[in-house]
Amino acid sequence: MRLQGRTALITGSSTGIGRAIAIRYAREGANVAVNYFRSAEHGESALEECRQAHREAGVGDTAKAILIQADVGDEKQAAAMVARTIDELGDLHVLVNNAGVQKPAPSHELDTDAFDRVVDTNLKGTFYCARAAIRHFLSREGGGVILNNSSVHEIIPKPDYLSYSVSKGGMQNLTRTLALEYADKGIRVNAVGPGAVSTPINDSWRHDEEKAAAIAARIPMRRVAEPEEIAALFAFLASDEAGYITGQTIFACGGLTLFPAFQENWTS
Repeated sequence: MRLQGRTALITGSSTGIGRAIAIRYAREGANVAVNYFRSAEHGESALEECRQAHREAGVGDTAKAILIQADVGDEKQAAAMVARTIDELGDLHVLVNNAGVQKPAPSHELDTDAFDRVVDTNLKGTFYCARAAIRHFLSREGGGVILNNSSVHEIIPKPDYLSYSVSKGGMQNLTRTLALEYADKGIRVNAVGPGAVSTPINDSWRHDEEKAAAIAARIPMRRVAEPEEIAALFAFLASDEAGYITGQTIFACGGLTLFPAFQENWTS
């Protein structure tokens, strides 16, 4: 119950890692704002799971969960989402910038609109939401926490996913810059860099036994992560237990950032 009495907004939390974070936060006692963009059905399902988590945690009569439709890549919608969270839940203590998209294409064939859509959602959307949250944090005592869901591709190039890699590389410096700028204001800003995770964004391989095995073989720990494992790290970083951590990206990647090609010595 490390987050009891606090309010968290998790963008893109109707499915995948975001959904797991919202449910984990609810289990830890937080008021939760679930955000979705397109699928109201998935949003309603995630909302009910959060409310069930509240009941199981024994805070069903005091903690609240709400559902907000918004496109984080739209500046006005992002600001309105943060404002509604504060209005309906009374405050905002933790913002999780999780919403993200990727559009694969060879870089020389990458359409400008597709490039912009990824950067608008992943990077500019993170900025829009963070800016609105920081304005609120500065308006009252107590500071706040911003957590950005990045990727191992923050530092590892990903051919055919140029816009995604660019957005996550930008997120690294956005995280570090905001952390430094507001460190003396009680505002902590960190990121999590997942590797391969079994979520809907990876449906192209996670339900194919052969493809999934091929991917696991490239990971030093020889398995992909479950979204709940990533959510556990987000719960820690949102809590007071991480009170002296800011400006960091913590990679939860099974060793992908350790140069897996060198797991066996082939140089000398």
